[in-house]
Amino acid sequence: MSLAAATRDAVRERPFLYDALRAGVVNYTAAARTLDVDGETDAVATALRRYAEELPDDPTHDSEARVSMHSGLGRADEVDDTAGSPLLVVGDATFVDGAGSLTGIVANGDLSPPALADVLGRLRAADVPVEAAAVGDETLAVVVERRHGPDALRITESAVGR
Repeated sequence: MSLAAATRDAVRERPFLYDALRAGVVNYTAAARTLDVDGETDAVATALRRYAEELPDDPTHDSEARVSMHSGLGRADEVDDTAGSPLLVVGDATFVDGAGSLTGIVANGDLSPPALADVLGRLRAADVPVEAAAVGDETLAVVVERRHGPDALRITESAVGR
């Protein structure tokens, strides 16, 4: 495997570095030192620089959606049958209205999986823990603890809202 190919593989294992390369905010030498690639640091830095030049400049997603907040969510397996309709189902976890103390942030509109990645990245950067999340068929949903609901709403609106 060439040094360039090994460098690209190493970047793909670090999505944050890929995003930083796309944004043009990388110190190539410092990044090269952190990668586990056989080769001189300067050569790896050059490979990073060339890879960054090939990456697209377009935004990772172009979303436009209405964002709303739903309080009082809980897991269906933790409540009785009188709970409300499901807001989010991910695997075996079903989150329903009126069943607990979680908050759901729901965006409806022109959305894509990269939009969810952007929202989750922003929530992570803001130290907002996520209980569950999904995107599909023009809907994006994120479930957080009640106390993080307002922050999650603002962050999601910033990422995909109109």
